[in-house]
Amino acid sequence: MSIHCAPTHQLQGESVQTTELTRYYAQRAQEYDRIYAKPERQSDLRWLEQRSSELCREKRILEIACGTGYWTQFLCRQATHITAIDFNQEVLDIARNRDYGDQSVQFVRDDAYTLEQVEGKFDAAFVGFWWSHVPLCRIHEFLQALHSKLQPGAKVWLLDNRYVDGSSTPISRIGTAGNSYQQRPLDDGSEYEVLKNFPTPEALRQQLAGHTDSVDVLERTYFWLAEYQLA
Repeated sequence: MSIHCAPTHQLQGESVQTTELTRYYAQRAQEYDRIYAKPERQSDLRWLEQRSSELCREKRILEIACGTGYWTQFLCRQATHITAIDFNQEVLDIARNRDYGDQSVQFVRDDAYTLEQVEGKFDAAFVGFWWSHVPLCRIHEFLQALHSKLQPGAKVWLLDNRYVDGSSTPISRIGTAGNSYQQRPLDDGSEYEVLKNFPTPEALRQQLAGHTDSVDVLERTYFWLAEYQLA
């Protein structure tokens, strides 16, 4: 399956959604980590925390959309270095105040679609809960930017949510470009429409075709973890 860019008016709509997403996460900064307190997800989370640490052993990691540093604290345990980027200063301020011990962790404010502020090359990348927010039409654009910062043969791990009735925020609509959306309220009473896609393993493989020879996808109850290697 190929994803073709939408007409101009639809692309402008996606740009509005990207701006809305940025505002949402800036406003949500202090509420960000509550999602990890859901009781039904604890078993999956403990497994993923351990697994993410093991995957990063002896790796120089580029972390995309690090948020408040929740996953950074596990990734850095065995990595040689982590450069973690996010576009929102509000969540980066929280991330910088976590305790990472004596691990080598650097935070950079940058745009995931350009990564212009990221210096050097990395032998692995971790993309946590960002893939689901990438409009279908911008997946290739994002991958081009990401892969430009990676060495040949680098490993990439994508971690994100599965849709589970009763645990996930309901999907409010599906747009003409095939992206799905949720209505998300915040403590201050505001509400945002957020793009949130839930790809199947087969859709992931199709989206990554042309960028890698194979993709391994592991599905837990509430999350999925995909791994692939650059040529």
